[in-house]
Amino acid sequence: MEYLTDLKAILHSKRANLYYLEKCRIMLKDGRVVFLTESKKEYNYWNIPIANTTVILLGIGTSITQGAVRMLASAGVMIGFTGAEGTPLLAGNEIEWLCPQSEYRPTEYIQGWMSFWFEEAKRLKAAKLLQCRRVEYLEKTWRNDTFLHENNFYIDDQEIVMVLDSYKQKIMKAADIGELLRTEAVMTKALYRYAAKKSETEGFVRDNDSIDTVNIFLNHGNYLAYGLAATTLWVLGIPHGFAVMHGKTRRGALVFDIADLIKDAIILPFAFICAKQRITEKSFRDQCVLNFTKHKALDYMFDTTKEIALLKNWETLE
Repeated sequence: MEYLTDLKAILHSKRANLYYLEKCRIMLKDGRVVFLTESKKEYNYWNIPIANTTVILLGIGTSITQGAVRMLASAGVMIGFTGAEGTPLLAGNEIEWLCPQSEYRPTEYIQGWMSFWFEEAKRLKAAKLLQCRRVEYLEKTWRNDTFLHENNFYIDDQEIVMVLDSYKQKIMKAADIGELLRTEAVMTKALYRYAAKKSETEGFVRDNDSIDTVNIFLNHGNYLAYGLAATTLWVLGIPHGFAVMHGKTRRGALVFDIADLIKDAIILPFAFICAKQRITEKSFRDQCVLNFTKHKALDYMFDTTKEIALLKNWETLE
């Protein structure tokens, strides 16, 4: 059996795996976490490399033993219960995670976060910085992704340049969080229009409850992003409640703030492209996970969250 210290040797930002499992049993076998699937004639055991895993989503028909949970917790793996195909994320009607308990997470990030969080002006500056980093990540990702280029998504399209330039100007001018949220909504709708046009998706309307393929893929991909954001905050020891943007409207809001860093860059375009190509939801999920790794999404979440938590010179954010 691996020593518990070895299980956390790989930094969460460098871990490669995010699992969605359904219709199986997760257990300990020979000191390893495995999942068991049954066919008519045989049982199959598959190993889960927990030291290189960030999140496990447990879908329908899944059970897990206490021993497996204990081992996953020792490796710092987040566990979430979900519906079919990974969405929605379930625990009553709110997003919840089973977070492994640890008294030895770092303290400097929560202390740094709390040093500014009670001041409304600094919370607004932190929210603006998050939005600036969100735009920067989108620009970098779309500039470097050849698959997006093959599907006519270009960061230097005049339409996108105008949308992002306008948004960056409005970020700096926003007088409060409400105004920032409204301008963010306008920017996101513009990105939806652009993606719908490029993917020839007529009449698209964003609706979380809609059953059309694009909306289903957007929901699914967003929940994967929430998993990465929840992992980031747990590792850094920052509670979800100390949001800088969405805290007025929903619980667990800091997860949504951090997930927004990468959703427009990866989830949004790939949801439209994959829907056009009529691929399965599983294949879409695989595409998302692949692109999280390719574009170092988890690294970016960690780096940006730490940057804000440890920021000293707030006057530079005018």
